[in-house]
Amino acid sequence: MRVVFGVLGPVTAWDAAGDAIALKGPRHREVLARLIIARRRVVPITGLVQDLWDDPPPGAVGAVRTFVAALRRALEPERPPRTPARLLVTEGPGYALRAEPDAVDAWRFERALSAAATMPPQDGLARLAEALGWWRGPAYAEFADRSWARTERSRLAELRLHAVERQAETRLALGLAAEAVPDLDAHVAEHPWREDAWRLLALALYRTGRQGDALAVLRRARTTLVQQLGVDPGPPLRRLEADILHHAGHLDLTSGPDGAAARVWAQTAAVYDRTVTSGARARLESTVGLLRSLAVTGGAGLDASRKHRLAAITAAEELGDAELTARVIGAYDVPAIWTRSDDPQQAARVVAAAERTLAAIPPGGHEAARAGLLATIALESRGTRSARGPQAARQAEEIARRLDDPALLAFALNGVFMQTFHRAGLAPRRDEIGAELVALSTRHGLVAFQILGHLIRLQARGALADFAEADRHAAAADRLAERHERPLVGVFTHWYRALRLAAAERTPAAEAEAAYRDAIARLDGVGMPGLEHGLPPLALLCLRLRHALPAPTDEHIDWGPYEPWARPLVLLARDRAAEAAEALREVPEPPCDLLFEALWCLTARAAIAIGDRQAMQRARDELTPAAAELAGAGSGLLTLGPVSRHLDDLDDALARHGGAARSRRR
Repeated sequence: MRVVFGVLGPVTAWDAAGDAIALKGPRHREVLARLIIARRRVVPITGLVQDLWDDPPPGAVGAVRTFVAALRRALEPERPPRTPARLLVTEGPGYALRAEPDAVDAWRFERALSAAATMPPQDGLARLAEALGWWRGPAYAEFADRSWARTERSRLAELRLHAVERQAETRLALGLAAEAVPDLDAHVAEHPWREDAWRLLALALYRTGRQGDALAVLRRARTTLVQQLGVDPGPPLRRLEADILHHAGHLDLTSGPDGAAARVWAQTAAVYDRTVTSGARARLESTVGLLRSLAVTGGAGLDASRKHRLAAITAAEELGDAELTARVIGAYDVPAIWTRSDDPQQAARVVAAAERTLAAIPPGGHEAARAGLLATIALESRGTRSARGPQAARQAEEIARRLDDPALLAFALNGVFMQTFHRAGLAPRRDEIGAELVALSTRHGLVAFQILGHLIRLQARGALADFAEADRHAAAADRLAERHERPLVGVFTHWYRALRLAAAERTPAAEAEAAYRDAIARLDGVGMPGLEHGLPPLALLCLRLRHALPAPTDEHIDWGPYEPWARPLVLLARDRAAEAAEALREVPEPPCDLLFEALWCLTARAAIAIGDRQAMQRARDELTPAAAELAGAGSGLLTLGPVSRHLDDLDDALARHGGAARSRRR
């Protein structure tokens, strides 16, 4: 069970479902808080005793052990009796809390601040807002008087104040001065000694046209600093006052191209807000255009884009205008490379809305709108075995070619790509789609689909073991991503390079694993749960099997949607052959996606080890069309080596078990 800890407020813990865990009494919470502050390091039991009591009573050591035992039961309720704890562990002379790096809100907060500093302003602002939202009160709130907590509480409080000011500064850089004023006003009232907060508030007021209020704030800052601290304002505040009095040009917005861009954005948005009425239907279509741009920013932007997209569709349907709804649905032509939906329930709702709209569009004409709806159905049906997805993809492509509409054709081809996973061995077909997308998008300036085409070809050429060509497409995608600010592209190219290293026969397992660990770290905060959930352990499992190592036996690994295919191998590694055989019999058909061949290879490995002839024959039949490919490499993320090697192993095993392996020739 995954446990998440909160110290940005009262100390608490939540289980995987988000429910608060009962942590017994205040002493139990204090032990937990003290171990969290230690950051995975061991705290001697004698140190815990000294921290918990000013004058330790007799039996204090035994009491601490009792507190620890109760915490273990609360944090790991499913741990079998007399088995070692995995979270709150005994080590040497004391205890340590082995929480994961993202399992403590204070640790996540620090990482978020560091990440925000390297992001474009819009992304950084979203990350800062998210991080500040994790605060529920003062850090380690109930332990304000404890000496062991004092330094950490002060450090976290300072980080929070810095984040508030960074958030305000970013808003100013983006031309959002009016949004910055309320938070800054409260901030200086609560922390009047922070000169930079006064400076930012005055600047924000000036940029909203409130010059008198800005000067009044600076006078108030001077009075407060002199009366409370006995010091005069520093040079930044004095310079700002002089600049405001002289209407210095650099105060209008940050200098340079970023400032100009922010000014244009702020002015245009303000004019749009004034001139287009709140109930205008044009707002819905404009909203989808913004959501489409937001989706390629990653992280909070991608997540928000998904949520608001469905709201826009619902709003359009409520107006009863099928043509408007078709435009709202079809305008979200965001290129998609990963074949597992980030939110299957939402995808199903989008498909249902698109089908209703298709049925409601009057017959005759409206062909472009119809194609956009069909392409949406094809995309959002990815990874399923529905016959409707491939059918919609074919229809969308046919209409787009007939209309000779490049953008519509690129969108339709994305749908076609998503529906080319119904069997193994289709990497050459996907390579053709990628090549057409690159050529089409290059001719017509469709940058997003040009990047998609390179990523598709990266995957396909990797599956065909043509790494020289795959490298070329990875480099091209990276160049375009850098030029056009598409941060999510780097996630895929970084994973590809880990795969590239792992696929080399002579790469040591430890070196490949280090590359994967680095790639895994890049998934944090990208906003793609369909990609990140379960993928990290699956990639490491494939790496272990490539090096003839057993599956990991850790019961706490979250395999996500790949658990049915990993489970037989994990049970075999635990010497539980009978359970592994039962698990193998329950393994479902792999979804029709980029990991189709990889999951069949996992089934093949388990079937060979168990001696299940029926499962071996099925795996062999399914994998034979991909005999010339690298298993899993078509994902651009992981590999189990040549499919032909797995087929040879299946043939040998079938011969030993009396099976009749059929010819691989087609």
